[in-house]
Amino acid sequence: MCTKLKYLALVMMSLSPGMATADTIIDNVLGYTLIGTQLQQFQALAFDDAGKIIATGKSAELAARLPMAKRVDGGGKTLLPGMIDAHGHVLSLGASQMQLGLRATANLAEAQKTIADYARRFPLNQWIIGGEWNQANWKLGRFPTAQEIDAVVKDRPVWLSRVDGHAGWANSKALQLAGITENTPDPSGGKIEKDAHGKPTGILIDAAMSLVSKVVPPASNAEQRTALDLALLELAKVGVTSVHDAGVSESADKLFREYADKGKLTTRIYGMLRGTDGYFDKVSLQGPLLTYGQDFYSLRAVKLFADGALGSRGAALMAPYSDAPHTHGLLFKTTDEMHTMIEKAASKGYQVNVHAIGDAGNHQMLDGFARLPATSANLRHRIEHAQVVALDDIPRFKQLGILPSMQPTHATSDMNMAEDRVGAERIKGAYAWRSFLQQGSRIACGSDFPIESPNPFWGVHAAVTRQDMAGKPAQGWYVNQAMTVQEALRCFTLDAAYAAHQENTLGTLEAGKWADFILIDQDMLNMPAKDIYKIKVLQTWVAGKQVYSATR
Repeated sequence: MCTKLKYLALVMMSLSPGMATADTIIDNVLGYTLIGTQLQQFQALAFDDAGKIIATGKSAELAARLPMAKRVDGGGKTLLPGMIDAHGHVLSLGASQMQLGLRATANLAEAQKTIADYARRFPLNQWIIGGEWNQANWKLGRFPTAQEIDAVVKDRPVWLSRVDGHAGWANSKALQLAGITENTPDPSGGKIEKDAHGKPTGILIDAAMSLVSKVVPPASNAEQRTALDLALLELAKVGVTSVHDAGVSESADKLFREYADKGKLTTRIYGMLRGTDGYFDKVSLQGPLLTYGQDFYSLRAVKLFADGALGSRGAALMAPYSDAPHTHGLLFKTTDEMHTMIEKAASKGYQVNVHAIGDAGNHQMLDGFARLPATSANLRHRIEHAQVVALDDIPRFKQLGILPSMQPTHATSDMNMAEDRVGAERIKGAYAWRSFLQQGSRIACGSDFPIESPNPFWGVHAAVTRQDMAGKPAQGWYVNQAMTVQEALRCFTLDAAYAAHQENTLGTLEAGKWADFILIDQDMLNMPAKDIYKIKVLQTWVAGKQVYSATR
């Protein structure tokens, strides 16, 4: 047989059933994936030119089945499905890397020094923008004040958001530009903190933050692109191959579509439109965007807000705060108003995902979802955070088909103040992952970055140990609510995919799904749980293409 005929015969064999050519086989790996509820191991993963998985299995078997495939040695490392962050803020992650950060400051004096240093480094910035401050870490016993920024920067406006994003700290210049005085009333769903003489202190909570943010110059197109580039790089570095973006604006939607068109997205984005008015009214005329750009982008959900955050006492509680009996926190809307928004989004086919932290906020949202037609459950509506839930309300998530979308690192970040806020009884329904899992709820895990780190292994560590990275508390904080390692892997992969209607294309390494996977330096399923946060990502692959390597 001539050479050309031999070659043609080989090509025809490769196209025969069971002999389809795979571009690549990653072998010599310790591979794990969930198939249903079962954890399976494999030695090799094969995928085709289009970036779809052909099979997993033993190296020799895949090599025999796919003799023309390119072979990549996995070096004996652990291979997992790409991690999915079910709640993050993509552009905010990138922007946070360009702004002033106070997360690492140990006290107010250190924060003031950091602000002053930043102001000196960037003398041309009209505004000093940033945040991530946490007065609980500073042991102040109170919020900081405008005068405490004025002491180091008074000639330029300064606007710094709290670590949870639900309170802002302004200096006097920023308050002046926003027109905030002792006569400015609290907006609906917000609070202007005032001193004993009725003067604004510089702290604005929840909806009141917009009084300042609306006078901050918007990011330019170039700044938004830089922020997206920085965010995608960071997400690839920590092994996040898909993220649910909790609050997509018009400009962000256009930017994500542009990047998808140009093949520049290296992390898949499942978008939640911000609110049910404005841009929603325009874009919803075409209905939900189920998939776009080879499944790299979709816009089929809406993000709403029931209340604020626990740290700033903006989360809505049924009874007063245990450490501040004068306040219950804030419900942003009446139940009727919230139901109108939910029904509007759901009637147009959108999944409704509502931020609810306090037990009153969660209760209001459950009541709102209960008023929807039974068929609406197919949209897989979610409560984002589900952080403090009345014990009687936990079963209602399962009864109503509402998915709890939760962030494990919030528990270990909040444990220094959470019980002070809600007391010994209400804490039983707080960060209650085990209670949800035992009733059969599927938890979608995320980080809420940049409020927390986007590193999913920090999330797995928190979910499994209920400890900080110093191993405290020694026995774990309410460790009866901890997950197993396999449960934590599931909530960052398959169940996060389910919460985005993507379980048939993402979340596990099965034939026909996208080849989104990571190589890591340790065997997460068989290592001391206390060390899981130390895991390093060696490679990240999305749709069969390597988008990150630790060696580059």
